[in-house]
Amino acid sequence: MHLPLPRVHATRTSAEEPGPMGCGSFKTPGMVQKLDQKLPVANEYLLLSGGVREGVVDLDLDELNVYARGTDYDMDFTLLVPALKLHDRNQPVTLDMRHSALCHSWLSLRLFDEGTISKWKDCCSIVDHINGATNYFFSPTKVADWFYDSISIVLSEIQKKPQRGMPKVEKVEKNGTIISIILGVGSSRMLYDIVPVVSFKGWPAVAQSWLMENHFWDGKITEEEVISGFYLVPACSYKGKKDNEWRLSFARSEVQLKKCISSSLMQAYQACKAIIIKLLSRPKAISPYHLRSMMLWACDRLPANYLAQEDYAAHFLLGLIDDLQHCLVNKMCPNYFIPQCNMLEHLSEETVILHARKLSSVRSDPAEHLRTAIEHVKAANRLTLELQRRGSTTSIPSPQSEGGDPNQPDDRLAKKLQQLVTENPGKSISVFINPDDVTRPHFRIDDKFF
Repeated sequence: MHLPLPRVHATRTSAEEPGPMGCGSFKTPGMVQKLDQKLPVANEYLLLSGGVREGVVDLDLDELNVYARGTDYDMDFTLLVPALKLHDRNQPVTLDMRHSALCHSWLSLRLFDEGTISKWKDCCSIVDHINGATNYFFSPTKVADWFYDSISIVLSEIQKKPQRGMPKVEKVEKNGTIISIILGVGSSRMLYDIVPVVSFKGWPAVAQSWLMENHFWDGKITEEEVISGFYLVPACSYKGKKDNEWRLSFARSEVQLKKCISSSLMQAYQACKAIIIKLLSRPKAISPYHLRSMMLWACDRLPANYLAQEDYAAHFLLGLIDDLQHCLVNKMCPNYFIPQCNMLEHLSEETVILHARKLSSVRSDPAEHLRTAIEHVKAANRLTLELQRRGSTTSIPSPQSEGGDPNQPDDRLAKKLQQLVTENPGKSISVFINPDDVTRPHFRIDDKFF
């Protein structure tokens, strides 16, 4: 019998290039678990292609440091690491939404067992009631602080005693509630935005009405695939209490929905994102996640045969820009899963006018703005290749070669995963890694193990 191993879902999103992945990025949370036994022993990490700055998760971007592709990293990922995994139907859970805006909640631990409360008490906001009862609210900021401190300790130990197969740690930074790590894996630099989350099975009651509507994915994937689970991520609403408020995230569902989006629409989305990601970043108004939500609404609104047109990427790009302008001017962008939550209601008139003018400029000549965005990407790629070329002329032989330094990063796992993702587009790839032996990963593609 094998011991349970952490499970990682690595999913390739359409129109994004798959990338190598260092096994050390998964060993780190396993070592954090051993540090003080807070994290679940058999944990499940969701790996998303693209960093938080790319909008793969609905998180606030204004506290993130600016990293540039090519200069700071070559590929980026987001790793959701459950601090609590609430998958047991017998475990009563209290999502307290009385103090929060829509799509946000406090998480009370008062119905948990004494062992769980004692383990996490230092990461809770404690509220004493008049009747003498004490309530423990799981604090996203305290959890993020604890997680950063624990990861720092683990990475420090790794650097003191380097092991075969472990990548080189080039940077570790805390950006708000997100821990950003840049790892050197072979000749590539991987940016991992690691996010501590609370993982749930099932579907929240606040999003139940969404299931009653007709959607573009009906008949393409099952409802069970879409509503298999959700997360609380460490982000608060515009006027929320930062220490106590979490945001509902449906990242797992979005992975499934993207299977149903045509390649031409995904190309248009990537192009639109490349244009607006810097143009509208300051002052904070539109994030890539807003654009992703608008794309999902467009899929629901437009005829399926129109969206399936393979040569309509240009039409779709103009449509996304128009939708973006409409949402901005009306200060209205409903959350796809909880439509009663307007993600733009807090914008000031001044910000709206400023960005509406910028978008009008894009709409008048989208080809020129797209060419500029493409040139930036090409410049970043040239810089990456140049840095890799310089590194290859001075690097020590890899561990695979005779006489190689056993402490240099072994990127065989990275190459293996890159091959699997390339050969199996759109499929769910899981990586099972034993924290005590990262040299022997096991892979699963959908339901096939090998």
